Amino acid sequence: MLESGERIWLIGGTSESVLLARALISNGLPCSVSVTTASAKALYPQTSSLRVRVGCLDEKGLEQFLQEELISAVLDASHPHALEISRMAIAVASSQQIPYLRFERPAVDRSLVEGEQAIHLDNFETLLAGNYLYKRRVLLTVGYKALPLFSHWQQRSSLFARILPSLKSLEVATAAGFSSNQLIALRPPITAELERALWHQWNISMVVTKASGVAGGEDVKRVVAAELGIPLIVIARPVIDYPQKTSDLSVALEFCQSHLK
Repeated sequence: MLESGERIWLIGGTSESVLLARALISNGLPCSVSVTTASAKALYPQTSSLRVRVGCLDEKGLEQFLQEELISAVLDASHPHALEISRMAIAVASSQQIPYLRFERPAVDRSLVEGEQAIHLDNFETLLAGNYLYKRRVLLTVGYKALPLFSHWQQRSSLFARILPSLKSLEVATAAGFSSNQLIALRPPITAELERALWHQWNISMVVTKASGVAGGEDVKRVVAAELGIPLIVIARPVIDYPQKTSDLSVALEFCQSHLK
């Protein structure tokens, strides 16, 4: 174990970040992981070389966090759609001259799904400005934070949402106009069999998801949508100018090792 006191900041909350945390620990590299919920904290191993901070970070709090944790490098394994934390981390790391590496989960290979009826849109604004949802029975698998965007569509379509089983998710969904019979709380991964059953249960005629990769179940949704002939709307990942990025675990470990003296 390194004795300098310096640590890697691992931006977590994803399945990839859990794998990265385990890899860092096994290689004797101390790290501090940031997650937004207590349930996410429980996914990480309990060991003295790993610290987990729960809660959202603003710019001031982030600067304090970097100083207190003696962060020498940033490994960003946040969700592909976690735009705010990635941009803030890039900016603060740049201003403090701290090396930054984005660990990017691979995109789903669209060519592997036969008969796919996916509709690819750049953002939620394009979706909501059109008539894609009109009089449809729509399953939203877009995360709880996006649900308020759909509030004004509650009267023009039948909306259902799958969210994480957390109090915060339920509070936001309820405030966005979703009643209990429009919600199901499940933690991924979701099997193809369960997807089919849920879509049949609610008589779904359209599904909206984010381009979140295999880890986010995007591949399963593409396959089930093709099998059932149900249109799948896929919201593209936001465009971020990462200083550097990789999808290779060995590259990420080498990056961390090189910046821990």
